[in-house]
Amino acid sequence: YSQGHERPEGEFCPICTLPIPLPVHENAKWNVCCMKLICQGCNLAARKRRMVNCLYCRTPSPKNDADRLAMIQARVVKKDPEAINRLGEAYCHGEFGLLKDMRKAVE
Repeated sequence: YSQGHERPEGEFCPICTLPIPLPVHENAKWNVCCMKLICQGCNLAARKRRMVNCLYCRTPSPKNDADRLAMIQARVVKKDPEAINRLGEAYCHGEFGLLKDMRKAVE
């Protein structure tokens, strides 16, 4: 990073504080409970230790798409910008059992 190039703040793992390798979305996992990206190394270490809760906030992992959507919507109500963006992406791509709706995705 000595050449003036900086990575966005969200591209660092909050557990090990190392930069997440590019492409970020292939080398990290979103936790819908706290909207944090956790690197694959930390996820692998946690699985080896049989940790099933979120590594960052210790919330139990959601069991299905309805639970994931409920967690995202709870963060949206709290005005979390990452959650608002993720909900918009879910509407755009039809994830979590939502119908594709560009109008809601833009809102």
